[in-house]
Amino acid sequence: MSTTTLPEVDTRPEGTESTDDDTPDVFHYVQKSRITESAVLGNMVVALCGETFPVTKSPKPGSPVCPQCKEIFQGLPKGGDGDS
Repeated sequence: MSTTTLPEVDTRPEGTESTDDDTPDVFHYVQKSRITESAVLGNMVVALCGETFPVTKSPKPGSPVCPQCKEIFQGLPKGGDGDS
């Protein structure tokens, strides 16, 4: 059995359109400590932009990020690894 660490950024497709490969249009920033809980238990998470959704996908490098989440994240003060 192996384990994987999920990235800080997680997913929610914008709009209701779905693609053939079911890849979200953009990925959202959510609180790191909530990602695993949501992925395992199906709990809802709240993105920085206010979107609420269960974690279902992990972004790949270069995946598009929600513009609102990105703007909010860039305006946050720099912090350490601790979840406050």
